[in-house]
Amino acid sequence: MGMAWSRSDSFNRTRAVGVRGLSNCSLSCCVNALLQSFAATTELQELLSRWQPSKESGTYNVPLELKRALEAMKDKSQASPHLDFLMCLHHNRICRLTQHDADEVFHATLNLIQKQMSDQQIAAEIKNLYITEVDVCTQCLGCENVHRVPNLFLSIPLYLQEDETTLKDCLKMSFESQKLEGSDAFYCVNCEVKTPSVQGSKLVSLPSILCFNLKRFRNNSGFTRKLNTKVSFPETINMAEMIPEEHSQVSESRYKLYAVIVHSGTAMMGHYTAYIYSTDCKWYYIDDSHVVQVSWGEVQKTYGGRGRFSDTAYMLLYRTLSSEKPKNP
Repeated sequence: MGMAWSRSDSFNRTRAVGVRGLSNCSLSCCVNALLQSFAATTELQELLSRWQPSKESGTYNVPLELKRALEAMKDKSQASPHLDFLMCLHHNRICRLTQHDADEVFHATLNLIQKQMSDQQIAAEIKNLYITEVDVCTQCLGCENVHRVPNLFLSIPLYLQEDETTLKDCLKMSFESQKLEGSDAFYCVNCEVKTPSVQGSKLVSLPSILCFNLKRFRNNSGFTRKLNTKVSFPETINMAEMIPEEHSQVSESRYKLYAVIVHSGTAMMGHYTAYIYSTDCKWYYIDDSHVVQVSWGEVQKTYGGRGRFSDTAYMLLYRTLSSEKPKNP
């Protein structure tokens, strides 16, 4: 995406108790919003607090600087607690002075944690906080052989249509089976020829932190545009009700929304902010250094469908309501 724009100066914000804003350090709104979501993910902070960095961690170590930034955010006397983290990302090819895609930075940060953390057991636990496992199953309609390909998602990509929709409809569309025939026919290893097949996705396991990426950016012939399609989403979800019936065994997987990463503007000129459900059980809107308490009704305005420059939810983070990690179906 192109240059960022900011509305921060137009707001008269009240600093919230327990939630702090972050100054915009030259187009850092994307990282600022993501840091707010990481700060609200207490499960992540607990794992980072257990990690004792080794001397081999070195400079520009992403998990180390993230750990320090999240701790520093608790100290409101520090003017820019995230500056070292921004510099660390810069030296890991997430360059400053550049507008980034929030989902891409989210993935890059978690992948760099896996690569750079000295304690690989804790690194694996952090990864498992977010990993959703899905099998892509293709069944030959001739011999009925089923070919399975496992897929791991840190955030589940949900592709949008032009028309108004819901999170539930997006998920159902992602898991619906489709017939492959003609030029799209699948090569069956048993039949040793391309045959008509049925392909669909099967949910294998769910994480403690369930992240959805609403794919609002569409590339057509080299031109990227943003879909402001209205996508409604609830505060709490039961995954058994969100996907087709064959996944009904996940009936106890109930989640509550706690972070919404919001994109405003167009594909070429945009700005990121965040809505965070804090530990005091209140919603806050955070636009860089400005923070204000809001209602659930304000969060719902990010559904979209309000025009070209409207605030639209781009990433949704839910945490399990169960005290235990959801079991594999």
